[in-house]
Amino acid sequence: MIKAIIFDFDGLIFDTETHQYHILQEMFSEHGSELPLARWQQEIGTHSGFSPFHYMEEEIGKPVEHALLQEQYEEKFHSTLALEKARDGVLDYLQIAKEMELKIGLASSSSYRWVSSHLKNLQLFDYFDCIRTSDDVEKVKPDPALYIQTAQCLDLPPEECLVFEDSAHGATAAKQAGMGCVIVPNKVTHTMDFCDVEHRLDSMADMPLKDLLDYVSSLKVNR
Repeated sequence: MIKAIIFDFDGLIFDTETHQYHILQEMFSEHGSELPLARWQQEIGTHSGFSPFHYMEEEIGKPVEHALLQEQYEEKFHSTLALEKARDGVLDYLQIAKEMELKIGLASSSSYRWVSSHLKNLQLFDYFDCIRTSDDVEKVKPDPALYIQTAQCLDLPPEECLVFEDSAHGATAAKQAGMGCVIVPNKVTHTMDFCDVEHRLDSMADMPLKDLLDYVSSLKVNR
């Protein structure tokens, strides 16, 4: 029986990832280069130390001003996010989960400061019973530690938690933690090669939470 739902943050609740890629792609184009989507997808949902501006230097064969480019990127990124809302269906899922008395967790490879500030701006922070971020673990996704810690925080075994993810790294982490997983990819993650998951949605608005939970529960019964 599913007693908790656990959300990723970036790209799932708040589509920062699509904006990140489009802004970087514009900057690469201005320097006569390109950041391939497949290369950027390798970085989504995890931390590898990848530097887009070092990659740009390799592609164009000459140095760039990292500090200036980083400043330009951050200015564009934050101004864009200021106008962004939560993805369709997210609020409905959170509200219904509360009505159903499900526990609600969040597990993100980003920092607590980043996640909490945006959740508060979106007026979603108070829905979550537990938040675990990169500040709480030595290794982020695809390592399962974030999801394992979130389940422990919610005082539930992994098999009673259902994860919502948008990235391949996140889905892998959820499955390795022993949890069911529903993927809701965004515009930059929809072509990723995902592991075997319980279900895939284009948007949370496409299927009511109760129906989804019934479907996932039926899969467990039939296995």
